Amino acid sequence: MAEQDSSAPTGAAGAPRDPAAAARGVDAPAPAAATPPKAPPAAAATRAAVPGAAARPAAASAAPAGLTRRGFFSWAAVGWVGFTAAIGGCMAAFNRFLYPNVLFEPPTRFKVGRTEDFPDGVVDERFKESRGIWVVNQDGRLYALIAICTHLGCPPNWLAEQNKFKCPCHGSGYYKNGVNFEGPTPRPLERAAIAVDPQDGQLVVDKARKFLFEAGQWDDPASYISVG
Repeated sequence: MAEQDSSAPTGAAGAPRDPAAAARGVDAPAPAAATPPKAPPAAAATRAAVPGAAARPAAASAAPAGLTRRGFFSWAAVGWVGFTAAIGGCMAAFNRFLYPNVLFEPPTRFKVGRTEDFPDGVVDERFKESRGIWVVNQDGRLYALIAICTHLGCPPNWLAEQNKFKCPCHGSGYYKNGVNFEGPTPRPLERAAIAVDPQDGQLVVDKARKFLFEAGQWDDPASYISVG
């Protein structure tokens, strides 16, 4: 065996000395050799052997946490609104069933007074708004004109200073007896049946019975009352 070189620097325990440290006059041991890495545990080795095994926990941690509290209350509010609307609709339908749609109209047959309440040559407008008629006393006849324009159904006005009925909608004009003479109206006003109640002597007008001039019905005794 070859003899050990006595010129190589050694430490206090016989270990080789660092040449750089010896040059500085420092007695320091040489740097130790690098420690080999430890072998991975068996579990880590198993996870490494399975593709995608290490990625699954990370993906799971990135998944959404589900419905938030704010979202829950938003959906709950929408649900309550829909439920309330449905209940309201049911109640409205139920009330509609309890109260059927009935159109209440004023009676077509009514009393207007006595013959002496209507002077000769006067167009009485007391019943235009409430009953939709004028009572006219002219040339010895008392009759009831229906206050509806025969053009498009507007209510005409009586213009006493012009001695005529005038429709404000399209300008149709009628004489006092109801005959048309101007505007787009195609025919005269209609008359309602009128009679005297034998029990109390009052005039009874029946709008359910109408008399048309063009049909020659104004000479029907039920369309007027003779006054002296």
